[in-house]
Amino acid sequence: MRRTRVGRVDLVGGGPGPADLMTVRAYRLLMAADVVVADRLGPFAELRNELPSHVEVIDVGKRPGHHPVPQHEIDALLVERALAGHRVVRLKGGDPFVLGRGGEEVLACEAAGVPVSVTPGVSSAISVPQAAGIPVTHRGVASAVHIINGHGDLTPSALASLSDPTVTTVVLMGVASLPRLAASAASHGVSGDIPVAIVENGHTERQRTIRSTLATAAQDAAAAQVVNPSVIVIGEVARAGLLLPTRAMIAESAT
Repeated sequence: MRRTRVGRVDLVGGGPGPADLMTVRAYRLLMAADVVVADRLGPFAELRNELPSHVEVIDVGKRPGHHPVPQHEIDALLVERALAGHRVVRLKGGDPFVLGRGGEEVLACEAAGVPVSVTPGVSSAISVPQAAGIPVTHRGVASAVHIINGHGDLTPSALASLSDPTVTTVVLMGVASLPRLAASAASHGVSGDIPVAIVENGHTERQRTIRSTLATAAQDAAAAQVVNPSVIVIGEVARAGLLLPTRAMIAESAT
């Protein structure tokens, strides 16, 4: 049947990975979609078999050094399918507006006259450290959090947060660039003794945490063969023993 009405686009945050950490709204939108444009990270692999058979699935997932579908093509896909009358879900890991280019996709839809909305997701910047028993803020330890993109250079505000013992710095997509970030911080006089925790594969059975300091984190990560997805936490909250071991995995209490 030929569609004559403009569809819509829903940008949906899938959370850090497990399907049961998606919001109810996110799940409902996914199950009602005609087209799903999905990232590599997030809960899609777990939920793909639950989709109705008519749903078109478009994989636009990025991997380190491998970006098969550029962002402008993703934007065009969303607009094209919506203008054809389809209900499109753009499923992302984490939250669409936390280093997820969700804002760019909203602007592309608005420019084309396509209805668009955003459903928030649990951000890996907060939830992955939490899975390892690391609170990004903690009274008497850290009162603020600074989230940075590991692909970029350290900005003056990032350097300021690294130098402030009351601020936690969370680095997303930063495994490959950790040596560069650590060297840049050292060259600007940031102490190498700051605690660092690298949480790999958070909220999965393969989760592990590597504890280090800013001066040695790059070497320790290489020795442990850390891979993505990983979240890097820099600051006093990353110090081992901050929380009791029995509180390290919140999910344990639900099983």
